Amino acid sequence: MQEAIAKAGALIEAMEYIRGFRGRIVVVKLGGSVLDDPAAQRSLLTDVAFMATVGMRPIIVHGGGKAITRAMSEAGLEPVWVQGRRYTDKRTLNIAEHTLVQKVNTPICQTLEELGCNVMGLHSLSSCVLLAETLRLEGEEGRKLDLGLVGKVVDVNGKLLKTLCADGTIPVIASVAMDRAGGKLNVNADSVAGKVAASVVGEKLVMVSDTHGIRRDINDPESWISSLDEAQIKEMIEAGVITTGMFPKVEACLTALEAGVRKAHIIDGRIAHSLLLEIYTDRGIGTQIVRRP
Repeated sequence: MQEAIAKAGALIEAMEYIRGFRGRIVVVKLGGSVLDDPAAQRSLLTDVAFMATVGMRPIIVHGGGKAITRAMSEAGLEPVWVQGRRYTDKRTLNIAEHTLVQKVNTPICQTLEELGCNVMGLHSLSSCVLLAETLRLEGEEGRKLDLGLVGKVVDVNGKLLKTLCADGTIPVIASVAMDRAGGKLNVNADSVAGKVAASVVGEKLVMVSDTHGIRRDINDPESWISSLDEAQIKEMIEAGVITTGMFPKVEACLTALEAGVRKAHIIDGRIAHSLLLEIYTDRGIGTQIVRRP
């Protein structure tokens, strides 16, 4: 009886959020070990299906770095990294594209369809909503570093995404972009998520990863922070608290917030129903980043 009463209480608590978020777009970036664990991935996609069922408009963005590295290894290729980014030649891009589309995007779409959702996979082999230009990083003495066929997103077809969402279809976006000449570029999935959320000015951006939000001390799990604003985030970056692993996710959150997205979240996808707990409960279980009043 007590368990049933607790469930009813949780539903009542969620009702306010369900009503408030009905019809609102939420961008969910899938990453980390969730993409390598079919059971965990299905559990998280069940949360996405729930969101769609109660009237939210989810958009999914995904990467697939570990799967790409495995596919390269099977092909006898050793990844080359430049300032933490994968150098991408034509062969590497072909492997990345095949992996992201066939091994990651298609199974996500199939699972959501099994859960009763209308879905459209958006990628470089179908309708691509990402426009990018070649990325050049700055090295020592101002020298530009060549990353090959790696790009940064400069535009997103937000109109198409909004149309799909209004029609009740969940867009599932793979992190391969087109350039203005019709070529293809490998792009960072965290950055894509921030740009997508900015283009549709979503209600929320949720970054699903393998980390339980942001910590004041990376080595102390108890130093987890529930809520931060943009100014506090920038202070933590300047102080060196937020470093390489977390920085792309935080940068994506700031990109979204600066465009008008109300809140961004970083959550641990390994926790059961972490997505629903973050969105539909008072406290949440990750770190939310909010715009300054």
